[in-house]
Amino acid sequence: MHKADARTPDRLRHAASWLINLASAHSQRLVSEGFAAAGARGYHYRLLAALDETGPSSQAALGRHTGIDRSDVVAALNELAAKNLIDRSPDPSDRRRNVITLTPDGTRHLHELQKVVDRIQDDLLAPLTPAERDQLTALLTRITDHHAKSRT
Repeated sequence: MHKADARTPDRLRHAASWLINLASAHSQRLVSEGFAAAGARGYHYRLLAALDETGPSSQAALGRHTGIDRSDVVAALNELAAKNLIDRSPDPSDRRRNVITLTPDGTRHLHELQKVVDRIQDDLLAPLTPAERDQLTALLTRITDHHAKSRT
């Protein structure tokens, strides 16, 4: 991994895209390690969080809501179902479709994963004050929202 240090050309140390890439690489490592230690993957957290926020949902709607590819949604839901973290039941209005529901074990696991995510945020943003953390999050949200709109 590259470090933004004295060996990095000055123009890169002042290029937001370069710095975002460095921070992203560090963040991805923290997330991967944190979820692995909790016996989970990022997709698990995203799906459980979506179910917690929106309630029971179809697999297709979960994929759209989380931005996870359909085949990856199915594989991750299979893993979550095997651990009794979600329940799949036929949709009464369309028997060809399954409704995915968060189980009580799934809710507990989501709370455990939220603690992992909170620790990751604390580690990643350690050099920032609470106000700076809020500001950085707001700015990154503006950037990602802007570019998400331009892709649609």
